[in-house]
Amino acid sequence: MSRTHRLTLAVLVAVTLLATGCTMPVFAPRTTGDGSAARGNTGAPVWKPCPEVPQDLVGRGAPGMSYDCAKIAVPGDWNTAGGGGAGASSGPDGTFEIALMRVRSAQQRDRIGSLVINPGGPGGSGIDTAAYLSFGPAFGGLPDEVTRRFDIVGFDPRGVSRSSPVKCVADADWDAAFGYEPDPKSKAQFDGLVALNKKIGEECAAQYGGRLRLYSTEQAARDMDAVRAAVGDSKLTYLGYSYGTLLGATYAQLYPRNIRAFVLDGAVDPRQDLVAGSESQAKGFELAFSNFGEWCRKTSAKCPIGPDARAAVTTAIDKARTSPVRGSDGRAATPGWTFYAVISSLYTESGWEQLAKAIDNLRRGDPAAVFDLADEYTGRGEDGHYSNLFDANLAVNCADAASAPTIDQIRGLQSTWRRKYPLFGPALAVGMLSCATWPGQRDPYPTGAASGAPPVLVVGTTGDPATPYEQTPRLASMLAVGVVLTWEGEGHTAYPQTRCVTDAVNRYLIELAVPPAGQRCPAR
Repeated sequence: MSRTHRLTLAVLVAVTLLATGCTMPVFAPRTTGDGSAARGNTGAPVWKPCPEVPQDLVGRGAPGMSYDCAKIAVPGDWNTAGGGGAGASSGPDGTFEIALMRVRSAQQRDRIGSLVINPGGPGGSGIDTAAYLSFGPAFGGLPDEVTRRFDIVGFDPRGVSRSSPVKCVADADWDAAFGYEPDPKSKAQFDGLVALNKKIGEECAAQYGGRLRLYSTEQAARDMDAVRAAVGDSKLTYLGYSYGTLLGATYAQLYPRNIRAFVLDGAVDPRQDLVAGSESQAKGFELAFSNFGEWCRKTSAKCPIGPDARAAVTTAIDKARTSPVRGSDGRAATPGWTFYAVISSLYTESGWEQLAKAIDNLRRGDPAAVFDLADEYTGRGEDGHYSNLFDANLAVNCADAASAPTIDQIRGLQSTWRRKYPLFGPALAVGMLSCATWPGQRDPYPTGAASGAPPVLVVGTTGDPATPYEQTPRLASMLAVGVVLTWEGEGHTAYPQTRCVTDAVNRYLIELAVPPAGQRCPAR
């Protein structure tokens, strides 16, 4: 699997991990909380071939696969939209366009329906992910058993990529944010980061005003039911990764009787607040980094910064504080950029060797590999422009946050977490400044049972840094219909990386056969 593919699928985080803080109109049938459909809907998406999507991403389409795209329109605010049938008013907040892509195998037979994909983030493109996954198991994509039975449908949630994208942060501000000191110890450094967060929030408020609250997960979950209706499925089959598990869990509470099968991989616990979620990630990344260090100690041939990788990385970040190495374009490999290169590499075990080589190159005076890793994570292009991944990440996370700690509380947590999680704790603490200073209104998602839903498969990885494993049983318990499948592996998300996990998920998706309670899959 290519580095770009792995990052698209796995690097998208569930809680903000920022130095600053990711056709014809068709309305879905309005539904009530029990999932029953409201009065009719006569629209249908107009599908048109779009082979340019995989062509632009990887230079070609997958053999035997066709690609078709469409757009549907959804109310800006589902709570104020009128009616729900044909000709219904969109409400005072207008509409959003939701972009879809349908991938269909020429070998398809005994079609079950559509498998709708969300890669996480928030801010990840489901369309891009569907294109990557179409390339099959040889490239880390979906198994042939699945693509033969389902259309693969990716959608970009509202505010993301092709779906009425939110774009309100200047490239220079993202450069400043990601390059900033990840542990600003002095008052001047900390105050500078607070000011940068406020500036970014003000930029977004000036552009979107009261509409910022409309990028919430609950609104996106209601859009997902519009996607279900648009593809013609009476019940939804869904594969959600990372933040996509939160989106799926929200849908399951709103529309429990509209579910056929849900796989939630890399589980987020919806009941944790911003502080608990950030601390959970700090703990998870420390564990993943310790595992990387142990690998480095045992695998010296592949790890030029061994035997003490932690000391090598810490030294590299410390040196960047006083004498950052500059790239060929003059860009400085500051502590922030080095830190995000580390973060980028920890989402998959296969990224460990790249991290070791990047840090070794950096201490030899070449920062190119550090920048490559950091840029893949942040969405920064070679031209210095950013995708809207983190704009969306910021807007969604802060709309979702029912509350945020104060600036003074964050300052205290920075110190406390530095002692508990020395490499990642301070950055995860100050990352909460983004929502602490956010000017938009809040629209928190529900956190209850999916009463009336069929069994939902919740997949967790014991070495997951971004959504630590303890969140897996918590999500399953909250939904009350969750069935846990455990992978004793490393990295963020599990399907379809090992035969044990793949077989269990395939049987569930195709046959609705739920794995035995407590099933655990070995690392290899």
